[in-house]
Amino acid sequence: MNRFEPPLSGFALVLIGQNSRGQWVAQEQRGLFGGVFKNRLSALRYALFENGHHPEAIVETASLLELDMSAPSFASMQPAELPQRRAA
Repeated sequence: MNRFEPPLSGFALVLIGQNSRGQWVAQEQRGLFGGVFKNRLSALRYALFENGHHPEAIVETASLLELDMSAPSFASMQPAELPQRRAA
């Protein structure tokens, strides 16, 4: 039996699955990005592109997955809430 282990920190965890209409959905767990696709392969390619090509941070779900983009956007955040860039 496989044990689920969360991906390493720093990677965007992306869920993929089908919605109630049979379309494939890929969505970052906090709702920062996502999309609806015609097939599983397209959803996987999108998820890999958006999470920096980390397949270990993609979770396919058997339950229904509806696209929900209600996470607060960066445009609506106050300056103190915005992520800070690290100096190189």
